[in-house]
Amino acid sequence: MPQAEDARTHLHTLRDFFRYAISRFESAGLSYGHGTTNSGDEAAFMILESLHLPIDRLDPFLDARLLPEERARLADLIEARITTRKPASYLLKKAYIKGIPFYVDERVIVPRSFIGELLFEGLFTDGGGKQLMDTDSIETVLDLCTGSGALAILAAHVFGGAQVDAVELSADAVAVARRNILESPVGDRVELFRGDLFAPVKGRRYDLIITNPPYVDEQAMAELPPEYSHEPVMALAGGPDGLDIVRRILKEAPAHLNPGGGLICEIGTGREILDEEFPDLPLLWLDTEESSAEVFWISAADLTR
Repeated sequence: MPQAEDARTHLHTLRDFFRYAISRFESAGLSYGHGTTNSGDEAAFMILESLHLPIDRLDPFLDARLLPEERARLADLIEARITTRKPASYLLKKAYIKGIPFYVDERVIVPRSFIGELLFEGLFTDGGGKQLMDTDSIETVLDLCTGSGALAILAAHVFGGAQVDAVELSADAVAVARRNILESPVGDRVELFRGDLFAPVKGRRYDLIITNPPYVDEQAMAELPPEYSHEPVMALAGGPDGLDIVRRILKEAPAHLNPGGGLICEIGTGREILDEEFPDLPLLWLDTEESSAEVFWISAADLTR
């Protein structure tokens, strides 16, 4: 790896490595979408996280001179991002949502659901400012297809008095979720189940169900950039049109929602398909700041009716 060797020798400051990483990433034509959207943000995350610096504070450290072992670490990390095409979160075993850290590896999809953003920033208010449900009354939450457990843990943070159940089918993902739950300060209010959708929580009802199920359609799966090939297929593939599991959730959710409750679900690009297939379901599509996916809300009353 001659370029990595050159980086160890000729780059000295954090600014040097930041510029170098961006140049290499742009030249390599990397793809993003696992917590960052461009080469600059990817470089900043990798450098700050690997040096154990606050991930939202690059500027104060730009002119800091790095130790030889730090230069070696960064040079190898940048080279690995290019040669393996692994998302930075896998290389660093870390992902963040709203500043909250989660352990990740190739056993789980890198957590990046827009539901995390909405939980903290107005999930329960529609575009006109109308309150969708009384958040103070939420005592029970279910997170389906929990993966790393990130959304379940975020829900426990947001709803301070709620008990959160998390369900995941993959045994590998359950192992990662269990680690994150055990390491979380709110983990004592998160119960983890292994099984297929609602099967492990048969007979239980919830004030809120949140889910980020597999929703990538067959054509999109065939065209995904190399970065996505490192993620578990079962966490991405949602059938021919991406909506196989979403349909099951819509069908089964009414039996698990309390009166006054609701369901929030993230999907891919299937909004038109759902609206046409379920014309009597008043799905409310929610806005996110940088959404390449879609998120809908529906109340228990509307879903049951």
